[in-house]
Amino acid sequence: MAELLHTVLDTTDVRRLAEFYRQLLGLVYRPGDEEPGEDDWLVLTWPDGRRALAFNRVDESETAPSGWPAPGAVKHMHLDTVVSSVEELDAEHSRVLGLGAELRYDRSGDPEEPLRAYADPAGHVFCIFVG
Repeated sequence: MAELLHTVLDTTDVRRLAEFYRQLLGLVYRPGDEEPGEDDWLVLTWPDGRRALAFNRVDESETAPSGWPAPGAVKHMHLDTVVSSVEELDAEHSRVLGLGAELRYDRSGDPEEPLRAYADPAGHVFCIFVG
């Protein structure tokens, strides 16, 4: 049976998006990917070496930011991340905005499943929820 290796995000600026997720999730660059160069493909791993995310350079014509949650807008894909409390959700909110994310949806007041959805610098949607 096939196993998931990593999730690949297409982007026009590979290093910028990889750096965003590196800081957001505490990931590290795969050995050899640390130094900026001709960044057409980068891989981020968990500190123990397991692959987490990869980033692939595409032309502007091959990608368009999601307009979600606007009615009829396509989401493409999204990542779910989790924190353990509303206080952590609020702390992450400030940190994520500082990294360059854009708030797209705020359900932080929901008593059953508080969450916020953001767009990363390339327009990919990701959620942080309390679990």
